[in-house]
Amino acid sequence: MPQTTPSLRDLEQHDAFVGRHIGPNDAEIASMLATVGHPSLEALTDAIVPASIRSPAPLALADSLTEQEALARIGAIAAKNQVFRSFIGQGYYGTHTPPVILRNILENPAWYTAYTPYQAEISQGRMEALINFQQMCADLTGMEIANASLLDEATAAAEAMTLARRSAKSKSNTFLVAGDTHPQTLEVLRTRAEPLGLALEVVRSTDAFHQKLAAGDYFGVLVQYPASSGWIEDWSADAQVIHDHQALFVVATDLLALALLKPPGEMGADIVVGSSQRFGVPLGFGGPHAAFMACRDAYKRSMPGRLIGVSVDSEGNPAYRLTLQTREQHIRREKATSNICTAQVLLAVMAAMYAVYHGPDGLTRIAGRVARLTAILAAGLRQLGHAVVHASAFDTLCIDPGDAGARILERARQAQINLRVRGNGSICISLDETTTRADVEALWAVFAADGAALPSVDAIDAHAPSLIPERLRRTSAFLQHPVFNTHHSEHELLRYMRALADKDLAMDRTMIPLGSCTMKLNATAEMMPITWPQFADIHPLAPADQVEGYRQLVGELEAMLAECTGYDAVSLQPNSGAQGEYAGLLAIRAYHASRGEGHRNICLIPESAHGTNPASAQMCGMKVVVTRCDANGNVDMEDIRRAAEKHSANLAAIMLTYPSTHGVFEEDVVEICRIVHDHGGQVYTDGANMNALVGVAKPGHWGSDVSHLNLHKTFCIPHGGGGPGVGPCAVKSHLAPFLPRALATDGMRTDGTGDGPMVSAATHGSASILPISWMYITLMGAAGLRKATQVALLNANYISSKLAPHYRTLYTGRNGLVAHECILDIRPLEKATGIGAEDVAKRLVDFGFHAPTLSFPVPGTLMVEPTESESLHELDRFIDAMIQIREEIRAVEDGRLDREDNPLRHAPHTALQVSASQWPHAYPRELAAFPLPSLKQQKYWPPVSRVDNVHGDKNVFCACIPVDAYREQEA
Repeated sequence: MPQTTPSLRDLEQHDAFVGRHIGPNDAEIASMLATVGHPSLEALTDAIVPASIRSPAPLALADSLTEQEALARIGAIAAKNQVFRSFIGQGYYGTHTPPVILRNILENPAWYTAYTPYQAEISQGRMEALINFQQMCADLTGMEIANASLLDEATAAAEAMTLARRSAKSKSNTFLVAGDTHPQTLEVLRTRAEPLGLALEVVRSTDAFHQKLAAGDYFGVLVQYPASSGWIEDWSADAQVIHDHQALFVVATDLLALALLKPPGEMGADIVVGSSQRFGVPLGFGGPHAAFMACRDAYKRSMPGRLIGVSVDSEGNPAYRLTLQTREQHIRREKATSNICTAQVLLAVMAAMYAVYHGPDGLTRIAGRVARLTAILAAGLRQLGHAVVHASAFDTLCIDPGDAGARILERARQAQINLRVRGNGSICISLDETTTRADVEALWAVFAADGAALPSVDAIDAHAPSLIPERLRRTSAFLQHPVFNTHHSEHELLRYMRALADKDLAMDRTMIPLGSCTMKLNATAEMMPITWPQFADIHPLAPADQVEGYRQLVGELEAMLAECTGYDAVSLQPNSGAQGEYAGLLAIRAYHASRGEGHRNICLIPESAHGTNPASAQMCGMKVVVTRCDANGNVDMEDIRRAAEKHSANLAAIMLTYPSTHGVFEEDVVEICRIVHDHGGQVYTDGANMNALVGVAKPGHWGSDVSHLNLHKTFCIPHGGGGPGVGPCAVKSHLAPFLPRALATDGMRTDGTGDGPMVSAATHGSASILPISWMYITLMGAAGLRKATQVALLNANYISSKLAPHYRTLYTGRNGLVAHECILDIRPLEKATGIGAEDVAKRLVDFGFHAPTLSFPVPGTLMVEPTESESLHELDRFIDAMIQIREEIRAVEDGRLDREDNPLRHAPHTALQVSASQWPHAYPRELAAFPLPSLKQQKYWPPVSRVDNVHGDKNVFCACIPVDAYREQEA
């Protein structure tokens, strides 16, 4: 029989991206469908998703592209950006990312595909990197403790404000801010203060500021050090005045400057915030960058964000863990003081490695060079006849140009130089690590009068005085721990980073089956553009005509997301999912106020909701009313109806998660929307589970008014060990005017930006990672996105079906099916054997798996989300592990394994334990280490055994472990 020659179209499919993203091939999909009892993906979709919400038409998006085609297209977009030399400063500075860090952290999936380190035993490497970050921030600021990063400097300042309100003894309601603070920080402070009823007072003049300090009507005071326009001052005496009035002193600072300057902790600061961006993290048009908060030890239990601490494992060895986890929002809920869910782990790791690489001497040299160039520049400008406003500075000069301002700015534009123009007409120049002698000469040429002779760098260097007063020079040592004084050659740093990565489990090694967190493929082609200079080296305040590429990228991505969700407008400013929630609720709040209904402040939230939901509502000044769920995990319709009627006059919103947090498509979502609208409220749909909806259903079409999306979940931005995240806010047209506005001075507006308050420091949040989601949607195309959703549904139901003889799936929806995740109920097994969900989670480490989500949303359960990008082989590997674990539990049930001395109770097992001369357990070593034969071919060994959580919370220690501790361990 003659063979048919394949068509060109058939042959072109070999390079289609959809098949590279979706794990199972078509034959495997058919086999899996047979297992779950449905003939096709379409039939399965119809069986799971209620007809009332299914989209009748395919997504109006282009067809999928190959990786080469998509890279070429985004390359053309990037080429529209112009990379000028930016001396704008204002919290953002040029920096050199050491290539060894660029390649082995930012571009390394072992680091960027890791999950938040909730499971301590398989997160020791990234937690060591984060504790280095904490030590770095504490040392440089002169404070006692620092957290493991926050989203950006502006939101860190806002968190400091609310921490001061909780902690200060003062009864005042006013937060006082020195006027020469970065404008974006002032914007976000205003946003946070207003819904909470806090009075924010910004005082511009120095004399008026000191008068306000003396008056004492404030609970906290914030200053920028160095100031936004460059000057530096010793705030020690002012700190004493602030403390005398029982208020807290907050300093927003610059870590590089603190290598030379007297640290805030030595001036009496209570809380210190800032950004670590200039420690090797690219500008990226505003983010992502790791902010920090450092504070006095007395405030550590109230400090927002994550905190890495040191505990011990079951062998008594030091081990890192997330400490004080009871502060997490899924526990504190409406009592939470912050809605922080993600941090900026990947960027914090980069900054920490920058400090490890350069060490204290290297940082001092880098800072010293910046300060020296600044002094030389200032002396040359004075020689050219210009008035330098401030006598002191680290890296930023403020110039009063007089009548020459327009001429100077035009010359700068012609020389492809960006300067900062302040509202009073003065011009600021900020130097940084990347500044060269040639840059200083170019700046002199811009400011020089026609025909004027330019100064000589070397000549001025010989006599120009330092701009750092003697009283403000740092005298205390910093970064004395050996980790910052050992890895200064590339070989040593490379091996150190590799050693840390080898301790962890990330997506490059194994499936991470976390329910509600959507850990799926972060394709290399999607990641590549973020390091291109045309995206990475753009200042967020660059003039609009230099960022045409970003304008196009942002506009196209907003349109893509609007099409996927059925909404009308999108803001990309929120730089985490929780920030997106907050932006959405602020829009609802402003909408009600615009209609004369500002009294509406009741927010209904089902008890199954994500913990950030009630925290976000509280931050918006809303009162949370919790509604019940029924025995099947669905929201209780009668309780919602009752609550809506009871609070009809004041109902502001309901916050739903759909599909539900319990992993099912509830039938009544359209009716819920109708009920809430009938009583004057708005419907907020949490977008955390959008991976079950794209191409299948659109929240904006079934009655929802607003959603946040998690680009770090559904749209493939990697989790980075707990950040970065992006949480766009998508709304219907009536809420669009209330989306976050652009920073007033950045000259850039897009259709997706409204006139509401800013929620993050940069107009487009973490702009430099937006190419990842643009690439994902472009590569998948309309049909690919729908198929991805359908396979996500299939994979979850396949796992649920295969494990049904061994574990009960707690909640199911239509036709006994789940959505994109399933909850495995371990509680009956614990009741019978004492083996609980945590034991199963720890035992999975011995099989080389990250555990599913533990005890959320139901205590004693495991929530599993396989995503669409896991292959059938990997799904079966996980299923085999879970079945083997169930067999071990049965062995406990029937007495073949001891109830206490069994491999689940003692998991995970380290290589040191199973190779030791003495084996203290009744079960064999081989069962501990190699419970399945396949593990003998490829085995992950956890670096520590089970970590003692209670010990870590009772003995909070959040700094680098002394080297002596390791020596004692070896002895």
